[in-house]
Amino acid sequence: MSENAPLIVLDRDGVINHDDDEYIKSVDEWQPLPGSLDAIARLSRAGYRVVVVTNQSGVGRGLFDLATLERIHARLRDAVTAAGGRIDGIYYCPHAPTAHCGCRKPKLGLLRDIEADLGLRSWQGVPLVGDKPSDLEMARAIGARGILVRTGKGERSLAELSGTTQLEVYRDLAAAADALLREAGRA
Repeated sequence: MSENAPLIVLDRDGVINHDDDEYIKSVDEWQPLPGSLDAIARLSRAGYRVVVVTNQSGVGRGLFDLATLERIHARLRDAVTAAGGRIDGIYYCPHAPTAHCGCRKPKLGLLRDIEADLGLRSWQGVPLVGDKPSDLEMARAIGARGILVRTGKGERSLAELSGTTQLEVYRDLAAAADALLREAGRA
């Protein structure tokens, strides 16, 4: 994949797969949202580098271990591959909020890792799709294009953010992918 290929950054829980307030703690609990795998596959086939950025504080809270998280991410990759797509990277923060690390969204540590790994020079116009205010805050802080989906915690986030800023909002990842592909002339 060329370093000049367009990049899209996706939150995981609530955007790609069902979210759970009790955390996704096992491979069996990881269930893709309708249309999300196909959306990633369509973005991949259109030449996008698809990267996932996710807070996984369940590790830091002792609810599951890194080996389990890696198995969940292997299932995600396999499901996307089976749908005809590709995940170019998964970046995660395993720390509890009390760790005050530099990688927990909305801090920019994970995005800085992406810059280094992919040779990214600018976040201008890069879509960053999430369902929480922290996703949009991170996008704003680095100059990316924040996109909110209504799945996961998106409806609650929309109500919380209402009137505070201009929001780009889509029903789900599939609708966001449709809009991005149309806009880029890749639909």
